[in-house]
Amino acid sequence: MANANVRVRFCPSPTGNPHVGLVRTALFNWAFARHNGGTMVFRIEDTDAARDSEESYTQLLDSMRWLGLDWDEGPETGGPHEPYRQSQRMDIYRDVAEKLKAGGYAYECFCTAVELEARRDAARLAGKPSGYDGTCRNLPAERIARYKEEGRPAIVRFRMPDEPITFTDLVRGELTFTPDNVPDYGIVRANGAPLYTLVNPIDDALMEITHVLRGEDLLSSTPRQIALYKALIELGIAQQIPAFGHLPYVMGEGNKKLSKRDPQANLNLYRERGFLPEGLLNYLSLLGWSFSADQDVFSIQEMVEKFDISEVNANPARFDLKKAEAINADHIRMLDVKAFTEACRPWLQAPHAAWAPEQFDESRWQAIAPHAQTRVTVLSDITANVDFLFLDAPVEDEASWTKAMKEGSDALLRTAREKLEAADWSSADSLKEAVLAAGEAHGLKLGKAQAPVRVAVTGRTVGLPLFESLEILGREKTLARIDAALAKLTA
Repeated sequence: MANANVRVRFCPSPTGNPHVGLVRTALFNWAFARHNGGTMVFRIEDTDAARDSEESYTQLLDSMRWLGLDWDEGPETGGPHEPYRQSQRMDIYRDVAEKLKAGGYAYECFCTAVELEARRDAARLAGKPSGYDGTCRNLPAERIARYKEEGRPAIVRFRMPDEPITFTDLVRGELTFTPDNVPDYGIVRANGAPLYTLVNPIDDALMEITHVLRGEDLLSSTPRQIALYKALIELGIAQQIPAFGHLPYVMGEGNKKLSKRDPQANLNLYRERGFLPEGLLNYLSLLGWSFSADQDVFSIQEMVEKFDISEVNANPARFDLKKAEAINADHIRMLDVKAFTEACRPWLQAPHAAWAPEQFDESRWQAIAPHAQTRVTVLSDITANVDFLFLDAPVEDEASWTKAMKEGSDALLRTAREKLEAADWSSADSLKEAVLAAGEAHGLKLGKAQAPVRVAVTGRTVGLPLFESLEILGREKTLARIDAALAKLTA
């Protein structure tokens, strides 16, 4: 049942290139919001000045727009909880941190890095949990005063409750974390900079987020956030604890978690290769969710209508590039021809195309497009598939030449040229009959007979339907290329 009160957020950090795992998280949040008629909040978590960049921020917005994952509140859209960039919300975090300290929910920790590491090592040797041991939890006032007089730096830690924390994960069911596995944790650095552990829950609280759908790698931080939410509720800052759902890992080669460094993780590469947004999103939706047992290809609107977070699988999902390409190819076939011809435009121009602008022939492109649409997997495939129509001569490919031009190919090409010259060039069927007749004259079936013709005319052993290609290229150019091939064979 739709729930218009649903508010979800997608809150990436602007570091590096957008990652397909990040896109999968954005997609599931967006689909959940749209399915419920709720609100999608787009928030930028840019508090790490050393790693965040304006270029990455711009890329994030551009990628979301390209994918069609629109947002109801966020950068450039605005909303009732502005600003939506954490770097512009620092006063809010400082104010809440002071309220947490004043209310006894947080405290200053003066432990040095050396002291902390020594105590962690001792705990490990004793076979005990190596998290923070609470040394500064209940420091007497005079000790705190002395440390401050000495100028000893302090971070702010949140005081975790001493009882287990249990919650129901929307994907994984009921989970319980015991106190020894969730020690007090830092929320403000010694230099006063707030940490993710503080700012993320504060923003979720103030932006009234009802559901947090995020990666499995953040599961261990959830009990900390739930405890912080309870404190924020008691302070009158939060109204509720959101429901949490932790999405499964996306695995790459060797069943390792797909990292930003893996080439297949970079969203920009799929865009540059000519994946359709609909095709890529369709595939990414299958990484942890299923439309139905017998249907893998569907529209994004169909996904929205059916998406249910409770049906997301908790098991890791493996990224399969071949399947992603196959699904994208299906979406290319689903376009109407006009949409396909326009979608291919970037790959028919510099820097992708080897031909000059004046060599491009719009009528030939319009004629070949319906045949090309059934053959390409990604839009960038189109460049090599149609270059023979626009270049003065086909691209030389010695491997294709060697494979197709067997002994006797010169005789076959002479006969094919004769038959083609006499053929009806307004009919691809007539051109097929001509090559078939040439093959029969040399004891060859059509498949063997057309191979030398294809390489002579297009430069490649595989490509678009040959006889339709010849018809579109035209009699004069086709015969000239066969003549050039014959000259090369008999040189």
